[in-house]
Amino acid sequence: MVANVVELATSDAQIVDLHRVFKVQKQAFRQHPMPSADERIAQLTSLKRVLAKYQDELAQAASDDFGHRSHDETKFAEIMTSLEGAKYYIKNVRKWMRPEKRHVSAMQMPATARVVYQPLGVVGVIVPWNYPIFLAVGPLMCALAAGNRVMIKMSGFTPRVGDTVKKMLAEAFSEDQVAVFTGRGEISEEFSKLVFDQITFTGSTNVGRTIMAEAAKNLIPVILELGGKSPAIVHESYPLVDAAERISFGKCWNAGQTCVAPDYLMLPQGKTQAFVDAFTAQVSKMYPTMLNNPDYTSVINDKQYKRVQGYLEDARAQGAKIVEINPANESFANTRKMPLTLVIGVTPAMQIMQNEIFGPVLAVMEYSTLDDALGFVNGRARPLALYYFDWNASRSEYVANNTHSGGMCVNDVMSHVGADDLPFGGVGASGMGKYHGHEGFLAMSNAKGILEKPKFYAIKYILPPFNKGIHKFIKNYLLK
Repeated sequence: MVANVVELATSDAQIVDLHRVFKVQKQAFRQHPMPSADERIAQLTSLKRVLAKYQDELAQAASDDFGHRSHDETKFAEIMTSLEGAKYYIKNVRKWMRPEKRHVSAMQMPATARVVYQPLGVVGVIVPWNYPIFLAVGPLMCALAAGNRVMIKMSGFTPRVGDTVKKMLAEAFSEDQVAVFTGRGEISEEFSKLVFDQITFTGSTNVGRTIMAEAAKNLIPVILELGGKSPAIVHESYPLVDAAERISFGKCWNAGQTCVAPDYLMLPQGKTQAFVDAFTAQVSKMYPTMLNNPDYTSVINDKQYKRVQGYLEDARAQGAKIVEINPANESFANTRKMPLTLVIGVTPAMQIMQNEIFGPVLAVMEYSTLDDALGFVNGRARPLALYYFDWNASRSEYVANNTHSGGMCVNDVMSHVGADDLPFGGVGASGMGKYHGHEGFLAMSNAKGILEKPKFYAIKYILPPFNKGIHKFIKNYLLK
C-alpha cells in the first residue's frame, strides 16, 4: 500500500513537472523564435560531444535493460550513426536555412517571392525501446537543426537508458531547450496530450493510431514511423551464399528487434534448402556460441519473448517447419536469448505472416515468378523497407518502380537507415512523414511563403470597374 502511494505521488510530481517544462519551452520559443545558424551548430556540437563522452555508459545501460545487449551493436548502430548524423547536420544546416527565391507569375508582377524555413516551436519526441538512443537522438538532431525546442519521452521498457540519456542531455542543454522524461503509464499518456507544434513517434501501429487520434484533437502534425513486415526478395540469378551473408546480418542484429529488419524472405521455387544451408553456415560463423556470447543480444523482456514464441507455436501447429540455428547445441532455458530460427513453408493464415515478427525469426516462402513475388508484397500493407537482391540493374529498377515501401535497399538490408542524406520513414500502414537528412530539416520547419510588393502599386490599374482596356489585354494575354 505504501509503495503504491509513493508511486502515485511520484507520477503526479512527474506530470506537474511535464506541464511546467512545456510552459517554459513555449515561453522560451516565443522570446527567441528564430535561432541563428551559429546557435544551431553550437547545439549540435554539444550533442556530439556528450554522445562521445557517454558512449560506454549508454552501451552498458542498454545491455542492462535488455538482459544482455552487445555493446558493439549499441555503439555501431546507435552512437556512431548518431555522431555521423550530427556531423552531417552541422555541415549543412547553414545552407538549408537560407531563404529560397521563387518564381513570380505575370499576374503578381512586380513582386519578389521567397520561402523562409521557420522553426515550428516545441517538438515532442516519443521513443521506443528497441533503439532508444538512436531514436531519441535522430529526431532531436532534426529538430535542433530546424531551430526547435524539444521534449523527449523515453520508453519505460528501457529505464536505465532513459536515465542515462536524461543525464547526458541535461549536461548539454538547459531544460528550456531540451528536456527528457522517463517512466510509464500516466506520464506517457499525459505527454501525448500536450499541445506540441509537432510530434514524432516511433513504435507499434496500434500505439501510433492512439498518438495520431490524440494529436488530431489539436490538429498537431505528426511523423509516425511504425514498422511493418519488411520483405526480402532474392532473384533466381543471385548467389544464395551472398544473400545469406547479407540477410543474416540484418536478422541477427539486435536479435531481430529492428523496425527495418528483414521480416520474411521470398525465394525462387526450389531454392529453400540451399538457402537454409548457406544461412545456417553464415550464422554459425558469426555466432559459434550464443548463450554467453557478448555479441548476441537477448529479447528485451518476457512479454516480447512470449509473443515471438507464440508465433512459432502457431506456425508449427499449422504445418510449418521450424529450423533452429544453434551451433553449440546450447540450452536457452530460463533465459530470453533465442537461437536464430527459420520458419519454412509459411502461409498467410499463420500469425507469423500477419504480424511484424520483431525477433530473431525469419519466415521463408517461395515464389514462381518475380511478378508473383511483387504481387504478394503489393497485396499487403505497405512495409517500412523492402530488400531486393539482384545484380541486374534494370530488374532492380523494375522492382523499385512497381512496389511501395518507406525505403529500399538493393543487395543489402537496413543500411539505408544510416545514410545521412536519405529520408527515413514509412508509407501507408508503415507510417507517415520523413526525417533524417534534408527531409528531416524540412519536416520540422514551417516553409513560409512570402510575397513582397514594391512601392509602386500596380494593382490600382486593374481595380474595378472591370471594363478598361487593361482588363481585355490581361485576359487575352493570359488565355493564350
